[in-house]
Amino acid sequence: MIKEIAKVIKPAALSPINPGPVPTDWQIETIGEVSHKVTNGFVGSSLPHQVEDGITYLQGFNIRPSRIELKSRTYVSRDFHSANTKSQLKAGDVLVVQSGHIGTAARVPDDFGEANCHALIIVDLDRERVVPDYLVEHLNSRIGQARMRGLHVGSSMLHINTSELSKYRLPLPPLAEQRKIAEILRTWDEVIEKLEALRAAKEKRHRALTHSLVFGARQLDRFRTTDEVSVHRWFTLPASWEAKPIGKLAREVSERNGDAEPHEVLSCSKYDGFVRSLEYFKKQVFSSDLSGYKKIWRGDFGFPSNHVEEGSIGLQNLTDVGLVSPIYTVFRFSSEKVDADYAFAVLKTGLYRHIFEVSTSASVDRRGSLRWNEFSKLPFPLPSLTEQKAIAQVLRTTKADLDALTMEIDVLTRQKRGLMQKLLTGEWRVAC
Repeated sequence: MIKEIAKVIKPAALSPINPGPVPTDWQIETIGEVSHKVTNGFVGSSLPHQVEDGITYLQGFNIRPSRIELKSRTYVSRDFHSANTKSQLKAGDVLVVQSGHIGTAARVPDDFGEANCHALIIVDLDRERVVPDYLVEHLNSRIGQARMRGLHVGSSMLHINTSELSKYRLPLPPLAEQRKIAEILRTWDEVIEKLEALRAAKEKRHRALTHSLVFGARQLDRFRTTDEVSVHRWFTLPASWEAKPIGKLAREVSERNGDAEPHEVLSCSKYDGFVRSLEYFKKQVFSSDLSGYKKIWRGDFGFPSNHVEEGSIGLQNLTDVGLVSPIYTVFRFSSEKVDADYAFAVLKTGLYRHIFEVSTSASVDRRGSLRWNEFSKLPFPLPSLTEQKAIAQVLRTTKADLDALTMEIDVLTRQKRGLMQKLLTGEWRVAC
């Protein structure tokens, strides 16, 4: 792909024109100057006029960078659509999110059909001067998003309005070059979208495989000894397996960092398990006094007692010893009975998230927490240690495939960002 793009890119002649150096044959115009209109979608309450089926009604959560997401589509009646012409959409309109992910932009596709929108800015461009996809790519770029932040208004709820967006100064290459830039960037988008769809499908298969293996619905051939099953409260297991309370297989660990050693602080996420707090939150959200924090050693498990119902539980495999907030419950499985990777796969299943949620609701703890006393009573599926290790190895293999795909997507995404920076500033020119 890079070689193909290189064939149409050539060096630029630059000249210093605000907002930044652009080639001498580029213009700088405001969005308002190159648009027939810049207007709001419907801005009243979005709920009373929604119906089960009718005209597609786009809202902020439907707008993703350079594309429209319809998994959570809502609808309005034809009467509402006909009465609100100002918020009616047509092919080629550029939609810009006003609040939330401010400035995120997407173009209404040519084959989209009738649609209306709520609380989005609609930009109807003069297409003899601006290619809609060029504007979309520019607004979604790091350059565009950084400049968009300077247009935010509001005190309690930041947003962008039509008058501010209309003042946005847009560097414009010749129309043919706009088309070529948009085409190149769209090619990258399409590749990334296909890989993301593949990753989503593989993630779904990985979750299904995990569930079937850790509860024995799909047993590895060399371990299958019978087709008989045993029924437990939360799950059905092969008759050759056991189900024991977690407290019979693990013990709570509560080792305080009393000497205030500067170990790395960790947090637990609902999807990934343990993460490095500073990397994850991009800022310090933990106390400067770490003496009351709990130590969590490599191979230990932990969860925030007031958030485990969300699935926030993890296996600590990031550092030899880390620290977690005092609200965490830390526990350690017996290595002679339970393989840690197998246990992590079990505890991160959707079924166990449901078990945590139900158990938290039933807990006598008035703070809505699930603490060790109740957590330790939860049942745990227990094949032989050898079978646990075999299951974990199968899941590691499929997870490695997922991780490689994720890395490929990340690399392409970073490459596209760098390419956008070059093309949208004219540092690199395309042959038209």
